[in-house]
Amino acid sequence: MEQFNLADNTKLIVKDNVLSVICDSALKTVSSAIFNGGIRQAHAVLNVGVPEGYNDRSLHLDPLELITSSAAKLGLTENYVAMVTAAKIQNYSLVTKKTPDFSVSVAATAGCKHGESSGEEMAVQEIHGTINIIVLINADPTDSCMVASLITATEAKSAALRDLDVRSLYTGDSATGSITDSVAVASTCTGKTINYGGPASKLGKAVGYCTRKAVAEALMKQEPFWGNRTVLDRLKERHLPLEKMAAEVSKVDGLAIDAIGLAEILKNKPLDLTRLLAAAKIDDDVKKNLLPAELGEAFDLSRRFGNSALNVAGGSKSLRYDSVDLPPFLKHVLIEIVREAFIEVKTEKT
Repeated sequence: MEQFNLADNTKLIVKDNVLSVICDSALKTVSSAIFNGGIRQAHAVLNVGVPEGYNDRSLHLDPLELITSSAAKLGLTENYVAMVTAAKIQNYSLVTKKTPDFSVSVAATAGCKHGESSGEEMAVQEIHGTINIIVLINADPTDSCMVASLITATEAKSAALRDLDVRSLYTGDSATGSITDSVAVASTCTGKTINYGGPASKLGKAVGYCTRKAVAEALMKQEPFWGNRTVLDRLKERHLPLEKMAAEVSKVDGLAIDAIGLAEILKNKPLDLTRLLAAAKIDDDVKKNLLPAELGEAFDLSRRFGNSALNVAGGSKSLRYDSVDLPPFLKHVLIEIVREAFIEVKTEKT
């Protein structure tokens, strides 16, 4: 069991599959928690981890059984708020910031294999990954300040995912969260009254900082691969796997290639991979109509970008590659990489 003092009479306790913020007196809470969510008084806020092998169907049909049995491990039978996560509780992160007027502590667990971008179409088949956040404010924020702090924490969560370039499982766009995230804000209702919790307020700055850092740390503990992805991994997350790229390039006369062959061309070619990643990032702007007008028409610019990136004189100037279904900048860079590789092979043979 781990235990930390967060404020007078308020502790963080981690035991087995439960992370809890427990106060001897009542905490004021506002949350999206599955159990006792909303606005209420509670003595504890729990983040309950799903044990390995626990039946997923049973969890979704009756999460209360897991929640109540887990709360009992801490001697809690009532007056608590609870959220549930498939992430390992032991991979939590705790970040605290103190000022003369208040302190903020954020405890987060995070998994984002099932990232999403809010507002997109989603056909959910199964659920993997949840980001749960508990924010403790040691002060006396107003109700509206509590709600503002919850919004600020949610924004900070999305910022942490953007920092790691986490992508939506559904569209490949930048992820804003996972589909089952929860946020709880609790206050000790002691000390100075605070009215503002937005991102630019003193309290909001602390909430944002602690949440952003805690979510990033927790995600890297739970899923360290986010910090070790290859360029090809990151393209695949954009729904551009090797197989698709090879199949599309093969539509160009004389450039028939499979995924294995394309991987071999890109192997140990950091500069070419850098060009592909840069092209993919520009294509993000093209998709959102954010390419600055001063740069000109996207297709012509992408063609010239592909040629100049590989120092191809003239290159494919007269060819439009309309049949190749790839984002424009990545398409032209990739085609020129493959063309150059094929030319090198022919030169070696002669």
